[in-house]
Amino acid sequence: MSRKPPAGAEAAPSLVTDSEGLAALCARLRGERFVTVDTEFMRERTYWPELCVVQLAGEGEVAVVDALAPGLDLAPLGELLADPAVMKVFHAARQDVEIFLLRFGAVPTPIYDTQVAAQVAGFGDQVSYDSLARALAGANIDKAHRFSDWAARPLSPAQIAYAAADVTHLRRIYTGLTAKLEREGRTGWVAEEMAELANPAGYRQDPETAWERLKPRSHNRRFLGALRALAAWREREAQRVNIPRGRLVKDETLLELAATLPTTAAELTRARGISEGFAKGKSGASLLAALAEAKALPDADLPEAPRERAGAAPSPALVALLKVLLAAKSEEHHVAPRLLASSDELERLAAGEEDLPVLHGWRREVFGEAALALKAGRVALGVDGKRVRLIDAA
Repeated sequence: MSRKPPAGAEAAPSLVTDSEGLAALCARLRGERFVTVDTEFMRERTYWPELCVVQLAGEGEVAVVDALAPGLDLAPLGELLADPAVMKVFHAARQDVEIFLLRFGAVPTPIYDTQVAAQVAGFGDQVSYDSLARALAGANIDKAHRFSDWAARPLSPAQIAYAAADVTHLRRIYTGLTAKLEREGRTGWVAEEMAELANPAGYRQDPETAWERLKPRSHNRRFLGALRALAAWREREAQRVNIPRGRLVKDETLLELAATLPTTAAELTRARGISEGFAKGKSGASLLAALAEAKALPDADLPEAPRERAGAAPSPALVALLKVLLAAKSEEHHVAPRLLASSDELERLAAGEEDLPVLHGWRREVFGEAALALKAGRVALGVDGKRVRLIDAA
C-alpha cells in the first residue's frame, strides 16, 4: 500500500540509495493504479545516456532514486516498469523510454505520455511540463537546476526537490488530462498515439540506415555507397568508444570523405576535422577499412538515390488550401495541428499519396476525410463570421 500524507499535505520526497529501499519502494508502487516517472541523465559527452536519477511518484509518496549509488540493484525498477497492472506516466517520454529500453531491454508498459495527450486535448504543439503544471496543477516549476551536473555526488537538497517536482505535479496533470479526454470521447485517439510510443523499433537506430539522416543531394550511387558505409561506421564506432557521433566525426566531414575517398592516413588528415592522431589510430584505421570495403562493392549492391516524388509537383495553391483546412480543423477540434499532419504530409497528400498517417485512424476522422473531399471538389472553404468552415460544393 502507498503511504498517504495527511489531507492537504504533500509527501516529502525520499532519497533511495540502497537495493533494499528500492525493492520496498517498487513493491509499494506496484499496488498503485499509476506511477509518474522521470529521469535525470547526462549525455553531453557520451553516446549512451548515463542514467543518474530516477524519480517515481505514487498517489501518496514521492521518491528520488540515486541510480549511481554504489551497489544499487535496479532490477525491482525494471519489474515495476514491466508490470501491466500499473500505468507508467511520463511527460515527453522518448528519451526516458530509450534509457529504460537500453537498461532493461523493454519499453515500459503500459505507457502514457502527457505531452502527447496534451496535444490531443488542445494544449498546442510540444506543450511544456511547466505550462501543464500551471494549467492543470496550479503549480509553478522552479527550473534553476535544469542544467545541473546530475552525475556529481552527493545530490544536494535543492536537486532532490527539483527532481521530485517533475513527478509530483505530473500526477494531477495526468488525472486532469485523462478526465478531460474521457469527457470529450478522445481516449481512443490517445491510445493510438501511445501504441506508437510503445513500439521498441522507434528507439533503435539501424547503422545501415544512418546515412539517410544526412539527406544527401547526390544521385551518384558510388558516393552514396561510401556515405552509407561511413555513416554506419560512425554509428558503431561512436557506440564503441561511447562519445556523441558528431564529436567523433561531423556530418560535413562524412560527406567530404564520401566524395574524396581517402585510402591512407595521410590522405585522411586532409579532411576537415580529422586530426593526425585520429587518422593514425584505431578509429582512423577502421574508417579507412570501411571505405575500402564500400569501394569494392559491385554496382548491384550500392544504394539507390533517394526517390523523388512521382509525378508533377503538388500545386502550391492546393497545399496552401490544405494548410488552411488543417488550421480550421485544429481549431474546431481543439487539437494541435502538428499532431494531425506535418507540412511534408500535406504536400504528399496534395501530390496524391494515399498511404499516409493522416488518412488512418482518428486523424482521418478529424481531418483526412475533409481533406480528401476538398481535393475532390466536393467541399469548399468559406468564412462564417470569424471562423473558416467547409461549404458543400454540390
